[in-house]
Amino acid sequence: MSRDRNEHGGASGRPLPARLDPRAGRAPRATRAQDAAADGAGHRPPREPADREHDARDRGRPRRAAAAVARAVAAVLSVVLLGASGWGWYLGRVAEATVNRTNAIPTAGNSDAGDAPEAVNLLLVGNDSRAQLTPEQLAELTAGEDSGINTDTMILVHIPADGSRASFVSFPRDSYVEIPGHGMDKLNAAYAYGYGEVDDSAPETERQAGGAQLLVRTISLLTGLQIDHYAEVDLLGFFELSSVVGGVQVNLCEPVDDSEFSGAVFDAGVQTIEGAEALEFVRQRHGLPRGDLDRIVRQQVFIAGVLRKILSEDVLLDLGKQRQLVEAASQSLTIDQDLVLLDLAQQMQSVTAGSIEFQTVPIVGDDRDDDGRSILRLEDEDTLHAFFAELSAEPEEAPPATPEAPATVAPSDVSVEVYNGSGISGLAAEAATSLEDAGFTVTSTGNADSSDYARTVVRHAPGDEALAATLAAAIPGATTEESGDASSGTVQLVLGEDFNGVGQQTTPQAPAPASPAAETPRTAADTSCIN
Repeated sequence: MSRDRNEHGGASGRPLPARLDPRAGRAPRATRAQDAAADGAGHRPPREPADREHDARDRGRPRRAAAAVARAVAAVLSVVLLGASGWGWYLGRVAEATVNRTNAIPTAGNSDAGDAPEAVNLLLVGNDSRAQLTPEQLAELTAGEDSGINTDTMILVHIPADGSRASFVSFPRDSYVEIPGHGMDKLNAAYAYGYGEVDDSAPETERQAGGAQLLVRTISLLTGLQIDHYAEVDLLGFFELSSVVGGVQVNLCEPVDDSEFSGAVFDAGVQTIEGAEALEFVRQRHGLPRGDLDRIVRQQVFIAGVLRKILSEDVLLDLGKQRQLVEAASQSLTIDQDLVLLDLAQQMQSVTAGSIEFQTVPIVGDDRDDDGRSILRLEDEDTLHAFFAELSAEPEEAPPATPEAPATVAPSDVSVEVYNGSGISGLAAEAATSLEDAGFTVTSTGNADSSDYARTVVRHAPGDEALAATLAAAIPGATTEESGDASSGTVQLVLGEDFNGVGQQTTPQAPAPASPAAETPRTAADTSCIN
């Protein structure tokens, strides 16, 4: 959720935790790490003596084995607690009691579900408004001044019907897209347009629903997917959620100092962040090599860290922390009328960190619109729809076992018709002579229907696979295909530009131009460093 000083966006006026006061100066990194380890009363655990640390290293293998067992037990217990007992029902009631609802899903302009009707497509939106924050809260969060509605974080979450994985696809705020009823504009303008379409006299909740609906329609048009659900998280709610999980581990390749804008000041390397620091981390774009695209990566990495914490045994086995997490999440969320949080959690029970992938919508590059504004061009509609169709496609079945090579016969049993498609005069007669010398029977020669065959082809009638295989073996590299034009008992040899003679390997074809390399998805298990 972006929040540079000059940006805008809606959040609640809930008080901030008193323990955070950036205005009083930052505590040293080591102190903050110790604070994260403190218990609920604020006491830090005593350090282990050096000899105990040495013993711990000696017992490393048993502890790792125990940890693996604990993770397995945690996974089993989480399913039991969520499904078989009343705990999941109870957490669901806690969530339903505090979550906000909005009429976000439009009745029209939302594409069909396609071939995956049981899959779930959820639009996750970060609302970065400061309208309800006090001056003290704005200062504590280095949040600048509020200037309206801002939805700079937009992520499509796709969960297949079997819940085996989850895909998070981020949309840059400056993506130049078609907004229904408003023409081409930046994607983050969609919510504001929809909000403004509702009469000023209408309740605020109706205007917010108008913004959400137009954003849903825009994303549906862009992706070709039906958006089933909508979830919006506010600035302060994100702050609280990151603190409940006890901080999130991130890894920076280089140190950063963006104190002038986002307030982000971090060392290079692995570190645990939460609260105000978490907001600084996910909102920095100044000083990063790719600007907003690197900010998107930071948002993805932080979400991944939160998910790793939620999936860890520390949370799965701690009922109290589970309730805190549900309370914080539901209080910070505004969701559509039909989304049942417990159902969503149950559908994702089998998801692991390694099966959660993060990507960014396919882009072409930076550009400027007719007004001279900086925009981001996305790939064309066909490419985008193919990308999202692949996202929702069912997993491919394992390819069938490689069939055995077809049987061959003696060359003298093979009758061949030779056709010249290479454009080289006299090549058919030359090839016929060589085939006869190799023992084949040549029944006729002539020109092919075209003189621009790039590849040499052996054609055969159904049932003559052995005859075709025998001829193809004499011309390595020739392709074989079944043809209705071939007479039963006789195979056709069409000489292409790649033909070099009987017994000679055909000339390899130049590979087709490679398409631009697709982005390799980053999983929630990936802890490598980022910008």
